[in-house]
Amino acid sequence: MTRVKVIDAVMGAGKTTFALSHIDQAPADEKFIYVTPFLDEIQRVIKTVKSRKFVEPTNAVAGGRKMDALKRQIEDGENIAATHSLFEMADDELLALLEASNYTLILDEVMDVIDKAAVSPSDMRLLLDKEYIRIVDNQVVWTAPEAEYDYGRFDDIKLLAQAGNLYYHRQKFLIWAFPPKIFQAFDNIFVLTYLFNAQIQRYYFDLYDIQYELCGVLNDQLTEYDSRADNRKQLFALIDLYEGDHNMHGEASTSFSRGWLNRRTADELEAIKKSIYTYVRRVTNAKSNEVLWTVLKDYRSELQGKGYSKGFLSNNIRATNDFADRHVLIYAYSRFMNPYEKSFFQDQGVTVNEELLALSDMVQWIWRSRIRNGEPIQLYLPPSRMRRLLIAWSKYEI
Repeated sequence: MTRVKVIDAVMGAGKTTFALSHIDQAPADEKFIYVTPFLDEIQRVIKTVKSRKFVEPTNAVAGGRKMDALKRQIEDGENIAATHSLFEMADDELLALLEASNYTLILDEVMDVIDKAAVSPSDMRLLLDKEYIRIVDNQVVWTAPEAEYDYGRFDDIKLLAQAGNLYYHRQKFLIWAFPPKIFQAFDNIFVLTYLFNAQIQRYYFDLYDIQYELCGVLNDQLTEYDSRADNRKQLFALIDLYEGDHNMHGEASTSFSRGWLNRRTADELEAIKKSIYTYVRRVTNAKSNEVLWTVLKDYRSELQGKGYSKGFLSNNIRATNDFADRHVLIYAYSRFMNPYEKSFFQDQGVTVNEELLALSDMVQWIWRSRIRNGEPIQLYLPPSRMRRLLIAWSKYEI
């Protein structure tokens, strides 16, 4: 039986409800770690599960460090609800505890499993010159004898390298990868998401040969995965997609990407801001508490305006239901993979799909609105690439 089950279902299909029900129906001696992006979801788990007590790692335990609290709670055999940001700090000590503890992991939404490592290039050159490290197939291997280096300023590099999750890529990028052995330490794993084939974590699973099975969910039960179970035609019918003159800013194939935004003049950014304002106030006649909008965070201040500025929501947000009453949406962003992400996977033979990744982020963001409750929304989507992808999604062409 495959240990990793990816429950791939559209937002609102009942993935979280299934997970909480599964916990309640599990044998009394089965232990769980529930990992979620948001603190308020931790409280939902603690309050909803009736069959066993869940605890949250806090600074008030184990000397003020949440990671130490998490480790102590695992030692004590507690059922634990924690955030992604804490779980992403996993180290060898946590791995050893998990391997000895027989937990089931429920991962609510995919994690940030790779990132640029906060290591200075000059430190890397120094360590290479001293032969404290070697680069083997892009991986940083710690080779310094204990007699020469015990602890000090290079501890961060030492720990990452010894954990086997630090890469020196193309003589340019230092990449941190979440230790894959952590996923091997659980008895069973459930990943709750949508469009998993688009996610960085899917490429990560492929890279480290972590086997997984795609599943669906219906009436609190797992089902066979069906790529057409999300009823996209009916969902797309709820979206009033703006088609008009204010789309003029986004006709280039890279419009509203990071690089494209970086090249805009102050006058061009002001024109985009005016179009957003006109859409909100004249096209939709929306009140400020009805609006949700996003752009790359670096350009939030340049594009925010009267009547919608407080409705900003980061373009990579997932899993929150706090905006389920909003119905006027502006998505002024077009995601392309970071070069270090894309090259990291491609150089190791893992094919990536930037179109699907961009689509997935956008759909997740749109579903923070009231469409998740089956109610219609209005959407201003100025990048032509993103309009094309949304229409292709609605027709199962991507």
